Amino acid sequence: MAILGKSDLEVGTVSFGCMSLGDNQAQNSQLLRKAVDHGIRFFDTADLYDKGINELQVGTALKEVRKNVILATKVGNQWRPDGSGWDWNPRKDYILKAVEQSLKRLKTDYIDLYQLHGGTIDDPIDETIEAFEQLKTQGKIRWYGLSSIRPNVIKEYIKRSNIVSVMMQYSLLDTRPEEEMLDLLAAQDVGLITRGTTAGGLLLGKPAKTYLQYTGSEVARAAKMLAAIAQEMGKEPSQLALAYVYHHPTVKTAVIGIRTAEQLDEWVRQMNDPLVIDAARLNRLNAVIRKFYYQDHR
Repeated sequence: MAILGKSDLEVGTVSFGCMSLGDNQAQNSQLLRKAVDHGIRFFDTADLYDKGINELQVGTALKEVRKNVILATKVGNQWRPDGSGWDWNPRKDYILKAVEQSLKRLKTDYIDLYQLHGGTIDDPIDETIEAFEQLKTQGKIRWYGLSSIRPNVIKEYIKRSNIVSVMMQYSLLDTRPEEEMLDLLAAQDVGLITRGTTAGGLLLGKPAKTYLQYTGSEVARAAKMLAAIAQEMGKEPSQLALAYVYHHPTVKTAVIGIRTAEQLDEWVRQMNDPLVIDAARLNRLNAVIRKFYYQDHR
């Protein structure tokens, strides 16, 4: 197994997380096409986002450049008919129906990376895998993966399926994957797609507040150290936040939520000026924050 391929996802790049897009199609199309022009090729969405409208926005924006991009979307959360919320549904029959709607909204006849949007150990996992494998055989998807932080679920799919990737939260303020997930994925040649790389901006100067199991003061201390080390290297904190997750070889790309052209320009600059963090500075970052690990779903 391998994460897509070297020509599909280059290590160290940023990817466009489309969840944060607004509802203005013209502006979204301009932003996403600009991202393509600047070398961003991986675009991540989900049928859950805005009840499928996000997929439609992405598909409309990228239709003319479809062959030049990697489209990733997700499945498993089924909206209720009355729109009051959604229910978890990893059944084969649902996945086979849901993919048709995603293909239609994305204005394409294939999805590059189709991800299970969650998962529990009590799911009919073999049935779910069967659905993905069938879609691969039919040519409706190229690869499939997981979007999950649950170690027990990830381990089962690694053992029983041909997943090529796992998307999970990972940053200086969420090092839970470092306990065992990173090495496990690397050993099985399954790539990690990170989200939450800047901890919602808390690592980049947003007012400190509690985050996961960290107090506001701990968050502030981590952000301050990140900024200090970035400054001594003559770089931006965002570059160092990316370098932190990329120090592990299984990390293939970082999905970044981009809302504006200004944000896009900033991340493109980071992508074009990659930073490699040395061991000494990595140790300083790790020493500033206490470690904690997954307690549930082990």
